[in-house]
Amino acid sequence: MSTSARMLRLLSLLQTHRFWSGGELSDRLEVSPRTLRRDVDRLRDLGYDVEAVRGVAGGYQLRAGSNLPPLLLEDDEAVAIAVGLRSTAGGHVGGIEETSVQALTKVIALMPPRLRRRMDALKTQTDGTPWSGGPVLDAGVLTTFAQACRDDEAVTFDYTAADGTATGRRVEPHRLVNLGRRWYLVAYDRDRQDWRSFRIDRVDGAPMLTGQRFRPRALPGGDAVGFVRDGLRSQPQRHQVRVRLAASADEVEALMGRWGSVEPISDTECRMLLNTDTLDWPVMILANLDCPFTVEGPAELADLLERVGRRFVSAGA
Repeated sequence: MSTSARMLRLLSLLQTHRFWSGGELSDRLEVSPRTLRRDVDRLRDLGYDVEAVRGVAGGYQLRAGSNLPPLLLEDDEAVAIAVGLRSTAGGHVGGIEETSVQALTKVIALMPPRLRRRMDALKTQTDGTPWSGGPVLDAGVLTTFAQACRDDEAVTFDYTAADGTATGRRVEPHRLVNLGRRWYLVAYDRDRQDWRSFRIDRVDGAPMLTGQRFRPRALPGGDAVGFVRDGLRSQPQRHQVRVRLAASADEVEALMGRWGSVEPISDTECRMLLNTDTLDWPVMILANLDCPFTVEGPAELADLLERVGRRFVSAGA
């Protein structure tokens, strides 16, 4: 590994903001303690504030509040980037939410306190409209969970279940999952001694990092998205949507992804099946399919499509 590649790897490890022992970092980078010390000094020359603790229990940690080297961002530029990431992390721009959460975690961790205060002020003084009527999430909650998933750190939070029951949870976070218009946390629940998925918009207040590290467990099936999807399918939903479409099953599946299922009827026809609490999502899917269709159920979906259609026609008149 070249010196440049090794330093980027070292910086990536330090940006988790956990305390690394010298032995851990040397093993990860496959270098001697002396080479590690030289690489840390190089990072300091670039402006990164790396703390060192000497002795048997010694190690390194990147101090929060640096000035974002080597990008050399001005204060206004750093805040603008963080605000933009916060917006997309909250689900206002589809397709890049998870990447935005990961990037936002790193940017906020290095922000000096004065910039964090400015960003909080912008947040409280800015109005927005959530995409497609979905819940607007506090990106701070998402970044806390993202950090816990990344660092294998246990977290506690208050949670309100679908039936209104309020509970306190102690979990080992595994992965954040974005399905449709909602975010979920897949985690191992220590009190229930089983895997669970939690809707992020049902988390009350701010989750708390405990500082307790854990050894990651193997998720059943190994697929976090599949775990959440299977859990949703097993829960009773308000609407069972059935729509017959004059389109191939492959075409419809490409648009629906993992959110529902498609039954082939023939090479040119299929049936869309979707269990959902709200009808906004099937309306969006149908609006993006350029083909005739027939709503087989529920009647509420047909009524909603009629109302939406009238609004569109009147807008174009």
